[in-house]
Amino acid sequence: MKDQADRRTLFIVSARAGDALAASARDAGWRTIIDGGGEDVAARALASRAEVLLVDARRDGVDDVQALGGLAAATGCALIALTDDSAKLDEVHAAGATDFLIDRGDADELRQTIRFAARPSLRDQNERRGPSFGDSVDPADMGEWIDARLRAGEHVGVSIIALSRLDILNAARGRAAGDALIAEARVQVEAVVRALLGPAAIINAPGGGDMIVASAASPAVLARLAAALDAALARPLAIGGRLAVLGSRWGMAESGTADDAASLLRRAGEALVAAKASDGATVRVAGPEGAAPLDSLAIDLHLAIERGEIDVLFQPQAPIDGRHVTGVEALARWRHGRLGPLGADALFAAADRADLGIALSDHIQELVLARVARWPRPLAGLRISLNLTASDLGRPGFAALFLDRVAASGVPFDRLTVEITETGAIRNLEAAAAVLAALRQAGVRVALDDFGTGYSSLAYLTALPLDYLKLDKALACGIEATPRHRGVIRAVMTLARSLGLEVIAEGIETEAQRALLAAEGCAFYQGFLLAEPLDEAALTALMETERC
Repeated sequence: MKDQADRRTLFIVSARAGDALAASARDAGWRTIIDGGGEDVAARALASRAEVLLVDARRDGVDDVQALGGLAAATGCALIALTDDSAKLDEVHAAGATDFLIDRGDADELRQTIRFAARPSLRDQNERRGPSFGDSVDPADMGEWIDARLRAGEHVGVSIIALSRLDILNAARGRAAGDALIAEARVQVEAVVRALLGPAAIINAPGGGDMIVASAASPAVLARLAAALDAALARPLAIGGRLAVLGSRWGMAESGTADDAASLLRRAGEALVAAKASDGATVRVAGPEGAAPLDSLAIDLHLAIERGEIDVLFQPQAPIDGRHVTGVEALARWRHGRLGPLGADALFAAADRADLGIALSDHIQELVLARVARWPRPLAGLRISLNLTASDLGRPGFAALFLDRVAASGVPFDRLTVEITETGAIRNLEAAAAVLAALRQAGVRVALDDFGTGYSSLAYLTALPLDYLKLDKALACGIEATPRHRGVIRAVMTLARSLGLEVIAEGIETEAQRALLAAEGCAFYQGFLLAEPLDEAALTALMETERC
């Protein structure tokens, strides 16, 4: 029998039969770790350094397969799904399983499945022992590595991590202890990167408390890597029998079509400078190469309103069972003289930087109401949705101000829907509820936008006076993906019905998505399947065509 240190590791996720599965694996010479699954199972699996993952999916378990699917994809380790139902195979495959076994109670069959699943994992582990991984490389070599990956068409991310609190640490414990902690932090970073990406990453430690990690992986894997590194650096590190916690600031950038190694590293460096200067956000993610810096946009915004650069498009909405347009959502656009059309995200981010958020929101509300008041007959029956910001909801007297503005425009209150986001309401839930209650009392309807992307707390649904839930695009479009996605949609629909709320799906692009959502009870939809955001002339033409 091999010594424990030399035996390969099998990570078993099972809530009910882990001991029996482990016994079969131990007979084949495996060191086994049994885990109950659930929250943070991927982090525990990563820490185990297991070459093979085995999930008991005979009852539920598919959630655990999905939780470990990204880890398996990133590290190349095997992920076996044990099931007793062949109908589950498509589901566990979609969740990320690399291998499967339909349980027939044969212990030898289980041992052979683990043995064969482990072969590609062993190959990958051997490949990862190459000399390039884990060494602190020269910056020029890192640049060459990044350029080679970009030329090969790979997606590359760069994270520059600067350890902080070093001056305080050195003063408290001495320079030697500080240096030892920096070295231990580097060990932790290298261990996480090795486990997740192996030779698909490269590390440079230029000195002090700085580390640069370049990785060739999908955005989803890069996000998992960042989360794992953040968790590793947040844990107390043991030096000389004592524990210390190091802070860190991060600058991150991912490759775009215009990037080479120099621009990617530069953008990550600029993001780190912004993170170091921030009082709050310790992680900054760089925008794409060629994007205007936010400070520059904030300066431009001071002149954009008077130049008439702020405009509005209208996204048609229709009942889920047809294409007859019954309403529109007003979407702000910035027709920037130098950069061309910019969306609402860039517009409001610049407004926040320039402290013009309230002025911009007022301007857009007035612009929308003035446009709607002048609409020709073909548009006269449409409902209009417009967005309120967190600043709006927190303004003293905003409800009366908004209602006076609507009344002065001549647009009937009962044609309006205001949309808020969870993040907009969370700042002051009580104040937001009071504002929305006053608007609803006047006849304005209320929609909770982007449902499914934020906190999605039941507190918002019970505390806020609402008429609609708007499913975020990612959640609505996922209905085609797996039965699990459809189960989530079904749960949201059931919740909405129980609260007397109608559901509006955003971003619908295919007939299949529309039909599936209709079957689950969705009331309305918007998206490119119906129409893209339109100016008033195109919207009028669309409505005239509908009436022909």
